[in-house]
Amino acid sequence: MIAIPAIDLREGACVQLVGGSYADERVRVKDPMDALKRWRSFGFKTFHVVDLDAALGKGSNEGPIGKLLTHEPGLTFSVGGGVRSMAKAEAVLALGASYVVVGTKAIEDPAWLREVAERFPGRVVVAADVKGREVVTRGWTSGSALDISDVLATLEPLSLGGLLVTAVHKEGQMEGVDLPLMEEVARASRHPLFASGGVTTMEDLRALGRVGAFGAVIGMALYTGKLEATEVAREFA
Repeated sequence: MIAIPAIDLREGACVQLVGGSYADERVRVKDPMDALKRWRSFGFKTFHVVDLDAALGKGSNEGPIGKLLTHEPGLTFSVGGGVRSMAKAEAVLALGASYVVVGTKAIEDPAWLREVAERFPGRVVVAADVKGREVVTRGWTSGSALDISDVLATLEPLSLGGLLVTAVHKEGQMEGVDLPLMEEVARASRHPLFASGGVTTMEDLRALGRVGAFGAVIGMALYTGKLEATEVAREFA
């Protein structure tokens, strides 16, 4: 399993929010490139970038994203946030992303997702943001009335690059992961699982690896020093 530092963008800065709430911002790095360089210095090679403003329809961080993706060859980036059209998916990949992450539109419009997955086989990661067991959309502000198991069933036939499952109820709280949820997803789906939400300790990472996660996205715990980056990189980078 690999550990993947999160680079969440808001108003051109790299931030960390609790539970996805704009009102509860705990970390702000003015220049996202400083965050990338910091994590690279420990040996991390794979990164997850989210345009929070685009996800909520409040703007775009395309400029900073472009700089991150072209800073150094050989790195792997998954990029999402507000990708709700074929043109936007294509643009993200054209910027240099290894994977484009689609969430709201993918959940609400399965036919569109199928079309995008066929256009870019193996390069589309579906973000399923889960609150309890319900998949939520639109920057975690809207319920879908869909259970995670129902969503997994619809995704199974598609040629995806993976599933990014975020336990919203754990996000940014540094209280541990929703291991039963992640184990269920890993068992139910053939797609690689990228787990997110609540990763706080080395044991969280090891447990995710044991239940079959391909990768774990880490945000708050790395940025606050709760997780020692050197230790994480040594075992999981």
